Amino acid sequence: MAHGISLIVATKDRPDDLRRLLESLRLQTFIPAEIVVVDASRDSVESVVTAFPALRARYVRHLPASAAAQRNAGIRACDPSATLIAFADDDTTFEPNSFAAMLRFWESTAPDVLGASFNILNYRPPSGQSLKRSRISARLGLYPASLGGVAPSGWQSVTGQVSQTQFVEWLPSTAAVWRRYVLDRHAFDEYFDTYSYLEDLDLSYSIGRKGRLATVAEAGYSHFPSAGGRVSPRQFGRLEVRNRLYFVRKHGLSLPRCFLGIGIRLVMTLAAALPSCDRGMLARAIGNVEGLLASCLLAAFGSSRRAIPVQPE
Repeated sequence: MAHGISLIVATKDRPDDLRRLLESLRLQTFIPAEIVVVDASRDSVESVVTAFPALRARYVRHLPASAAAQRNAGIRACDPSATLIAFADDDTTFEPNSFAAMLRFWESTAPDVLGASFNILNYRPPSGQSLKRSRISARLGLYPASLGGVAPSGWQSVTGQVSQTQFVEWLPSTAAVWRRYVLDRHAFDEYFDTYSYLEDLDLSYSIGRKGRLATVAEAGYSHFPSAGGRVSPRQFGRLEVRNRLYFVRKHGLSLPRCFLGIGIRLVMTLAAALPSCDRGMLARAIGNVEGLLASCLLAAFGSSRRAIPVQPE
């Protein structure tokens, strides 16, 4: 089957990162049929987009900033004839053959494969992996034993770099492709507002229950996490608790295991912060506590679907 790929890039206050991404797309041996850049920056990045006329890129302005809402706006703006819709974070770059390799995968894969991610080439495991991957974590249902898995606690494991294509339970929206008809039925949940942490886990886990998801080894990309366009450590601490609990409740996973996992995460954050008095990590821990208190109050007195505001300091 011949496929057309539309690529959506949600961006906020990262013109230099966006320019680097678009340059890597310009060098592709197979360029997506269209690129839709959905911008929530304080200062428009339209001039960055128009500097690459060969990419058939379109600029969409979207406020307020929300990765989930921006991606949904991008889906609505895509050419209806596209059979595949891809997403890329603005702080990524792609190997020259990446989209050609991804297209070959889709032209030969089975109909029950609904989504596929690119293969990250510069993955560096974060701290605490030995604890997460321990047998006791797996037995308690706190952390999945398999790569790209989702545990009963609601915690997911990162797939990382793979040497051969493998099937997983969830996909990061950092660099992924979906069948168009799937996204016509499953939108990003806009409860995951502002920074939108875990919105990709929520979407892909929902879709993964209806079909298979893969990581394509030959389609390489690199991720260079940008300092721009992010929330503060304290705000992130609130978000990682609020959004994790929401995901677990929404999908009927284990709240006791989730609370235990949050407690372990808080202890790990404090253990990293206290020896060196790392203010960022301490602020994240404070945000975790605030998120726990707010989530408990909301569970007692409000709807589980109502967002807990995450205000800047």
